[in-house]
Amino acid sequence: MYKMKKTRYITLTKLRKQNHLSMVDIANQLDISTAYYCQLETKKKRLSYEMAIRIANVFHLMPDDIFFDDEKESLK
Repeated sequence: MYKMKKTRYITLTKLRKQNHLSMVDIANQLDISTAYYCQLETKKKRLSYEMAIRIANVFHLMPDDIFFDDEKESLK
């Protein structure tokens, strides 16, 4: 499991809204429950890297672009 900074969750919410998607829409695309997706977005559940990949695919992005950029920058 990878730990995401709170700002990454804010980014996920913004991405979802910018793409005019509801939590239900994304949950359906990921084939998970809406409650589980909501818990991921609100940081009540930890995000696995596999799920990060699946979510990034919904937005046609790389997982690092959404979730882990802050961590990459801190390693430089």
